[in-house]
Amino acid sequence: MPEAKLHTILITGASRGLGLALARALARQGWRLILDARGAAALEAVRRELAGLTQVTAIPGDVADPAHRQALAGAVQAAHGLDALVNNASLLGPSPQPLLLDYPLESLAAVYRANVIAPLGVLQAVRNSLKADAVVINVSSDAATQPYAGWGGYGSSKAALEQLSAILAAENPQWRIYWVDPGDMRTQMQQEAFPGEDISDRPLPEVSVPGLVTLLAGKLPSGRYQARQLAAQADR
Repeated sequence: MPEAKLHTILITGASRGLGLALARALARQGWRLILDARGAAALEAVRRELAGLTQVTAIPGDVADPAHRQALAGAVQAAHGLDALVNNASLLGPSPQPLLLDYPLESLAAVYRANVIAPLGVLQAVRNSLKADAVVINVSSDAATQPYAGWGGYGSSKAALEQLSAILAAENPQWRIYWVDPGDMRTQMQQEAFPGEDISDRPLPEVSVPGLVTLLAGKLPSGRYQARQLAAQADR
């Protein structure tokens, strides 16, 4: 019998939250994983957890660092091509979130480097290894479209990521490029955004994963999607 096709995905920010939840789901489906995160110890724990299910390459580092992006590109080349890229790594910025008139500009520049420039940099680094029908998912936020007071830094960076994604989709019709709002989630970043508040009413990241899997497995056109809405439609 012919050997089953092995799909390969690069997920950034995969040591916790949505990135980790997606990596776990895809490992159970047999996807080969290339994972990145800033925390080396946490990422190694993820690698050990998932290595019993599939092939896992874990490369710790910061996607805002060009040298790290080249290391990711090297791992992708060694895997002989990439079926999907999920730009999930993000930087919230100062906690608690400052108003824009009080926002330290150096911190704002760091947020834009992580949330706008780095995702494009990762895509540029791996572009020659992306397969013709590859999927690119840039994880966004409802803060990209809603003017929440105190979210000017993070929200405007995600708005910039969404426009960047839309232009990439127009320029690269051979790929399916999605910018996806996962919804509020019970994550460390969400807790940092609301320090001292009880966020136990937020859903776990696993609730948003089926929507991402739908985009990876289906043929929906490039565009903006809400992960939980996709998951609800798939359940009907």
